[in-house]
Amino acid sequence: MLSEHELPPIAPPLLAWYGEHRRDLPWRKTKDPYRIWISEIMLQQTLVQAVIPYYLRFTEILPDVRALSSCPEEKLLKLWEGLGYYSRVLNMKKAAGIIVNEMGARMPGSFKELLALPGIGRYTAGAIASIAYGERVPAVDGNVLRIVSRLLKSPEDISRQAVKKAWEELLLPVVPGESPGDFNQALMDLGAMVCTGKGTPECASCPLHAFCRAGQAGEGVLFPKKAAKKERRIEERTLLLLVDECASLLHRRPEGGLLGGLYEIPSLPGLIPKEELEKAVRQSGLYALKDGQVHGSLEQTQSSMEIEELPCATHRFSHVEWRMIAYRIHMEGLAEQAKRLEKEGYVLKKRGEDGGYPIPSAFRSYAGYL
Repeated sequence: MLSEHELPPIAPPLLAWYGEHRRDLPWRKTKDPYRIWISEIMLQQTLVQAVIPYYLRFTEILPDVRALSSCPEEKLLKLWEGLGYYSRVLNMKKAAGIIVNEMGARMPGSFKELLALPGIGRYTAGAIASIAYGERVPAVDGNVLRIVSRLLKSPEDISRQAVKKAWEELLLPVVPGESPGDFNQALMDLGAMVCTGKGTPECASCPLHAFCRAGQAGEGVLFPKKAAKKERRIEERTLLLLVDECASLLHRRPEGGLLGGLYEIPSLPGLIPKEELEKAVRQSGLYALKDGQVHGSLEQTQSSMEIEELPCATHRFSHVEWRMIAYRIHMEGLAEQAKRLEKEGYVLKKRGEDGGYPIPSAFRSYAGYL
């Protein structure tokens, strides 16, 4: 009789199911730890089908750790554009630098060594070590936590780090020594395809149904248990698409923090009505003469800004929600303004110019208006 803190022998039925139902994914056609690393980082917080074209393009342009290490940051961010969570790729570049400069460009060969690199946590280290090197170590992500929670019918909150660590130890005895990578990938596929987190799990087609306490009780949908999420903080922003006939103005966000180092559409806090916009733009310092003075009175210069109101948009990050209104403002002397504001991180993006300025998906609703 198994205790509530012991897993049944799930490997044989799981691997048999995996042999028949495994997903055909490009990163599964290699044992190259570099490429497995790239795929695992991309897959964090991102759907598999969305990752595939990014992975293929990224590994074609940056085929090895030396190429990643030497890639200019802006080019790297442009390659990542649209995947979000940009700190992931910046940490990869830091780790690649360590691998090249301190390890002779050879990827670390064990879970422990991988875990010491920036941006590689226990799950990613476990995935790389088991798939690339055959190290007998679990890789515990959200899919695996959900499966174990249902197998045990556990009331534990899976968002707690202590629970994740305890279930790593729980899984280790059932990880097969001969195919740990397949075992970990089988759990990933089972969580993505059968024991899903959305809707009702497909318990009738699950190879582990006979072992599953929640499934046997018809209560799979009640697990896993999680603490209630905190409500997102709301931020209101007025976006300023400052353009002329040939170009638009972008701003590079400070390093660190949300979207650090990426280019954004300039904005002002709050939701500014159209009738107050020109005054707000001038007071912000985004539009001034060479000597820094306001360009005459509003009455004298009413024609210098042509303001077009754009649709509203919302973008949700994990802990904050941006509610945006936007205006496209046709300006005279935009090149002069960009030069004046250069030290503050502003750049002039010429129309039709795509490379060099990675713009986050938060501004995707307005990219076409630039």
